[in-house]
Amino acid sequence: MARTAEKRGKDETKAAEKKVKATGKPAGGARGGITAPVTPSADLAEIVGKDDLPRSEVVSKVWDYIKKHDLQDAKDRRQINGDDKLAKIFGKKSVSMFEMNKHLSAHLTAKKA
Repeated sequence: MARTAEKRGKDETKAAEKKVKATGKPAGGARGGITAPVTPSADLAEIVGKDDLPRSEVVSKVWDYIKKHDLQDAKDRRQINGDDKLAKIFGKKSVSMFEMNKHLSAHLTAKKA
């Protein structure tokens, strides 16, 4: 008989609590890669804020900014026509959505462990 998702979640929570008690260390969780907090540069902070955020949240906030200011090209929605703030980040006026992350990564600093 298969366990329900709720039962599985409760079992995993109990196991995690047991491990915390045994080791005395807090539960780690996934805090690497896309979920690791990063610090935005001053130029990028104008768009996403100056607080440390996970990389995924930075990308999400940049997309919110792009949509709010209607910066996607009318004919080719994959192209982003940057305003003055985005042009500082991208280094040019127009980029494709696929190269956007490459330009964003130059403006993100990972926390030292």
